Amino acid sequence: MKPTELAPAFFVAVAVILLFCKGVSWLLGKAGQPAVVSEMLAGVLLGPSLLGLLLPGVEHWLFPAPLLPVLYVVGQIGLVLFMFQAGYAFAGHRATRIAGTAGAVSVAGVAVPLALGVLLVVFTDGLAPVQKEGTPLGVTAAFVGVALAITAFPMLARIITERGIEGTRYGSLSMASGALDDMAAWIMLAVVLAVASGEARPAIVTAGGAVVFALVLWFGGRRAAGALMASDRVGDRGRLLGTVALLFAVAWYTDKIGLYAVFGAFAAGVVMPRTPKTDKVVDTLTPVAAIVFLPLFFTFSGLRTEFGLLSNPAVLLFAIACVVLSVAGKFGACWAAARLRGEPNAVALRVGALMNARGLMQLIALNVGLEAGIVGPALFTVLVLVALVTTIMTTPVLAWLDRRAAVSASLPERDAHHFPVAR
Repeated sequence: MKPTELAPAFFVAVAVILLFCKGVSWLLGKAGQPAVVSEMLAGVLLGPSLLGLLLPGVEHWLFPAPLLPVLYVVGQIGLVLFMFQAGYAFAGHRATRIAGTAGAVSVAGVAVPLALGVLLVVFTDGLAPVQKEGTPLGVTAAFVGVALAITAFPMLARIITERGIEGTRYGSLSMASGALDDMAAWIMLAVVLAVASGEARPAIVTAGGAVVFALVLWFGGRRAAGALMASDRVGDRGRLLGTVALLFAVAWYTDKIGLYAVFGAFAAGVVMPRTPKTDKVVDTLTPVAAIVFLPLFFTFSGLRTEFGLLSNPAVLLFAIACVVLSVAGKFGACWAAARLRGEPNAVALRVGALMNARGLMQLIALNVGLEAGIVGPALFTVLVLVALVTTIMTTPVLAWLDRRAAVSASLPERDAHHFPVAR
């Protein structure tokens, strides 16, 4: 398609995506699901799993193949802006004396699901057709393990913010653990991609580049951001422009070294000074990212998801095993680690529930694996199902824990009412 043909196709596709996502969000919002969950599901429904199955001609007209790269690039803008806001929110809700516990929860939340994912692929080798032809078993096993180890940090941050629990012990602990968890998982993903390519250079570039990035951003980036926000010579528009330019430069660098743009954006949000001027910049960027750009990424992922592949019994059983092991490995391991660190059971359960959500970050990892040629359609669909199930269950589990806590708190009063103490 020519650019003059792509432009109107893009406008129509975006209008359909935004309106459809809003409709699904309205419906699922009645069940207490956050907007990100609705956008994930809407993206899948607009792909071959539903629209392509019922009206294949409409799907091809709405989303012609030449349009997909455009959706990907614009969706990346949404990811970068959203992760910047997530990093800024994370920096503003740090709790004291949680480093040790957050580290323990993160290690457990990575190690256990990673091991379970690897073992699942190894033991089911030849039983379920999820391994892409030409990809070594070890690479597939490692990728599945890393995918199960990921926590959807942006999703976690959004749930915590929307529920107003960012100042709680479990909210702060989950934010810190989730950030550490995902950083470790992305580094491991870089190693998997390096092994798949048969070269050590990508892993070395990622590790070395990450160290350089951290030092430059911490010592130089903080000062540059502080000067930008403190300057009286720069107006609101200048601060907005400077922030976006810094953010995109950081995203470009982390993408080039293999850490990917989302983590550069998150790190940039962390080092931004917390001032009313910065709040204004973030409040300006966030709605545009969440309402306009982010749904395009979910739709792009949904167009690559084919739930029809689950009609194969072997693939379906593999998918069910993946879901069960992902929940047991992440939820169970994070709960156990928090309990071993002395956290109350109520805090540990909520940390496990929040860390179990994979959503956005797993979708990003799956797209990276698909682009790298190590993930096929069947495995992509299985892991999208894992992302959907573990993310959708987060809010209901938290609500159930809150109801249980409320009932427990009211028991002494009810008991006293029904069984008065003799005087």
